[in-house]
Amino acid sequence: MDSIERLKNIFREFPTVGPRTAGRFVYHLLRSPSASVEELILALQQLKANVKLCKFCFNPFEGSEKLCLICRNPARNKNLLCIVEKEADLLSLESTKKFSGLYFILGGTVAMMRKEDISRLRAEELKKRIVQNNFSEIIVALNSTPEGRATSVLVEAIIKESTKAPGPKITHLAKGLPVGGELEYADEETLESALEGRK
Repeated sequence: MDSIERLKNIFREFPTVGPRTAGRFVYHLLRSPSASVEELILALQQLKANVKLCKFCFNPFEGSEKLCLICRNPARNKNLLCIVEKEADLLSLESTKKFSGLYFILGGTVAMMRKEDISRLRAEELKKRIVQNNFSEIIVALNSTPEGRATSVLVEAIIKESTKAPGPKITHLAKGLPVGGELEYADEETLESALEGRK
């Protein structure tokens, strides 16, 4: 396989990038000055070297601390947890400035409860967070897709399994979000309404 095809295949592994877009990326790099390509290479190396995952929520951040800025902020409500699928969902909800609790990034969703999907989730880490913290409410903020709904069922089971009755209140975002839509692409007003109307 030549260098162009190899790089196209690498780009095709990125979310939402198809063959044509991957090709555009490769040819853009070929036309770019060497200094720009070297800057990209350096930025990627620094990304891998300097960015780490928060020990509580798994949000990527830079710094010597073990917790990200959100988790170590004393003003956050430590009794409130919001479970999201991915980092972009956390950023979208955080941008509304209407949620003051903590987050947990699940790391994916499951389709038809397949074992290989379930094994990729941070289920054990979620259990530990729930057992070690006295949450009064846990918001399951997953996308309104078939995979998101299947994962919500699994997450609710984990919550109930990890707590003693009556346990924390389990809520979901209000249905202002379109069915099949993703949190990452929702506007701030829609997310704000979904948070305020959770039940």
